[in-house]
Amino acid sequence: MSDLAWVPQSCTLPTEERPLRVAEWDALCSERLTFLSRPQPFHLCLDLVSGRGVENRVRDLVERESGCCSFFTFTTTPGEDLIRLDIEVDQEHEAVLDALAARTAAAGEQR
Repeated sequence: MSDLAWVPQSCTLPTEERPLRVAEWDALCSERLTFLSRPQPFHLCLDLVSGRGVENRVRDLVERESGCCSFFTFTTTPGEDLIRLDIEVDQEHEAVLDALAARTAAAGEQR
């Protein structure tokens, strides 16, 4: 999924930086994703293997993502061995969450 056409117009991240951000998400998921679920159409849950610096890495990434795509709501819940990342959007951005879920699943399969 190299095409970034699914990135919404409301994203304020400069176009030339978007492939780098997507690569960060891909790397995180290919290295750490253990489980992905979609409990509701506007809600995606990721379980990521914890480890040294991983929680800070996740928090940094979602903070930067929130800065350019304010329609995302991220909730990070650290556990002993896993970090749960809940991602929610409004109805208007369901297609963006669909694309993120597909991308995340594909990256996680590489693990």
